[in-house]
Amino acid sequence: MNQVISEHILELRSRLQIVQGDITKEVVDAIVNAANAQLKHGGGVAGAIAGRGGPQIQAESDSWVLEHGPVRPESPAYTSGGNLPCRYVIHTVGPVWGEGDEDYKLGAAIMGALKLGDHLAVSSISFPAVSTGIYGFPKEQAAAIILRAFQNYFTKYPESKLEVVRLILFDQESLDIFYRIWNSTFKSRESAG
Repeated sequence: MNQVISEHILELRSRLQIVQGDITKEVVDAIVNAANAQLKHGGGVAGAIAGRGGPQIQAESDSWVLEHGPVRPESPAYTSGGNLPCRYVIHTVGPVWGEGDEDYKLGAAIMGALKLGDHLAVSSISFPAVSTGIYGFPKEQAAAIILRAFQNYFTKYPESKLEVVRLILFDQESLDIFYRIWNSTFKSRESAG
């Protein structure tokens, strides 16, 4: 069972949560998949999502790429949730460490997924630690970028209907790193406010 470790309420009404657990078990409107540009869901988070979600997710992904072409960080794709307990899977493409302009691309991938979530009229969305697995993005740096992107999104789009944004971390090492950055990000704001 997924466990909320910490929660931060934004100025309006949206809640950010850091959670330890399995993204494929998230009971939310949409989960975010850390995908590649061709939406071939072979390993890592993508493989787990496609495995649990069933062949429908890969079939819909193949159709998306045929119709729209490769997915870019700022313009994610989406499919149904298949057999998962969510309505949608938003497929965002984070950068591979070393390809250049990684910070910008990761921020764009997170912002793009949030924007698509709003377009799909979801009220709850869960993210993995995009690009920190086989793509090799340093976890501390990714945590700061992802959390800043969450904050920036709600500043830029105060009319957002997203009520709950969850960051799901599977392993203890990732949780420890992200939780440390989470605390320094939100505790310092609470002390200043």
